Amino acid sequence: MGYFDLTGQTAVVTGAATGIGEAVARRLAGAGAKVAVADLDVEGATGVARSIAAATQGRAFPVAIDITSRASVEQAVGAVMSRTGRIDVWVNNAGVVGKPAPLWEQSDEDWERLIRVNMTGVFYCCRAVVPIMRERHYGRIVNISSIAGKEGNPNMSGYSATKAAVIAFTKALAKEVVREGICVNRSEERRGGKGGR
Repeated sequence: MGYFDLTGQTAVVTGAATGIGEAVARRLAGAGAKVAVADLDVEGATGVARSIAAATQGRAFPVAIDITSRASVEQAVGAVMSRTGRIDVWVNNAGVVGKPAPLWEQSDEDWERLIRVNMTGVFYCCRAVVPIMRERHYGRIVNISSIAGKEGNPNMSGYSATKAAVIAFTKALAKEVVREGICVNRSEERRGGKGGR
């Protein structure tokens, strides 16, 4: 199936119970990777993992993760390592769009939730997985950003700001690990995405 071969590798995709994350998980499994379908929605992740596994000779399994919780992220990483012994690819897809409204109608809670999910969640996941990749001198991290992080969408100031932060974070981390066999890139969706944290 196509352009790259991930046979023998393990990939983790957050927010993979639906949407973009599910599509990415299916594509990675189709390329030969064992895929951890990671999501806060464990029931949804289990259903997607079963579907992918049925089509790929068992190359998918569900993992519970709440990317806003450092402990949950570390537990998820531990669960994947216990099962496969490696993490080669990590896709930070989980995110929230937030309430579509002008700035003056946004609450503290609206703002803080966007930061927790879209920014801190990416930080927790990268910080948890990079040491594993550094030890093996190999890894691939993809952070899903948005055109909103470049252009700034009206009525989505918090979402735009957090996705801009993901772009800058990705550039900085990529420079920190570039000599260690680890590639950190971003991919931008073109509309407000969704995916469970």
